Amino acid sequence: MSYRENAIIKSTSCLATGIYEIWFQTSDIAKAAKPGQFISVYSSNGAHLLPRPISICEIQGDLLRIVYRVVGEGTKEFSQMKAGDMLSIQGPLGNGYDVEASYANKKAILFGGGIGIPPMLELAKRLHCEKNIVLGYKDELFLNDEFKSYGTVTIATEDGSAGVKGNVLDAIFEYSIQAEVIYACGPLPMLRAIKAYALEHHIDCYLSLEEKMACGIGACLACVCDSIQIDEHSKVKNKRVCKEGPVFHAMEVEI
Repeated sequence: MSYRENAIIKSTSCLATGIYEIWFQTSDIAKAAKPGQFISVYSSNGAHLLPRPISICEIQGDLLRIVYRVVGEGTKEFSQMKAGDMLSIQGPLGNGYDVEASYANKKAILFGGGIGIPPMLELAKRLHCEKNIVLGYKDELFLNDEFKSYGTVTIATEDGSAGVKGNVLDAIFEYSIQAEVIYACGPLPMLRAIKAYALEHHIDCYLSLEEKMACGIGACLACVCDSIQIDEHSKVKNKRVCKEGPVFHAMEVEI
């Protein structure tokens, strides 16, 4: 179940160039949320009708944290908000990660790339197994230190300024990191490469897809992706990222 709330902002800060966080105090959303889900954040500007879908980064009681990149007028507005301000939000939305006990004794790799890093933090907290957390950045780091309490962290940067020079797969090859289950969130080329790696090595794999959304509740079909099976809602081979996703088993979708 999702809820629409006027949530009070408890704190905000800038984590890196163009990367910001907000902690909301919520009545119901945080308590109902799970890793991999997202919220829709509504602008206070009446000219911006559509909400901005933003992944849930962390949950603490009735507090909910988002970490996002400023990419337009809506997210620019959010970055200028202060503690005590209020925003209308709806959530939790979408399908999150599977954190069932069946994976408790398996070695896991958590891949996060770019703005796909934040949703992996709550997953890292909730998964009770041996975890290698592999984070990919273009250059400037953020959130990396917060993952260290939950697993072994390996960093890859495109420019080689920190960790392994290259991408997240370069990092696991560099350190011979292996797993029996993979969880990943990041840009499509990264997810495509991770899916291919998982298939080649017969590893269970769950991917969180990034897609532009409009309604965020599955009504408009603006965020569909290609799927293996015919979708019961649309009657064609696609799935709604905002509803059946954003998290899919790698074998469910064509990317």
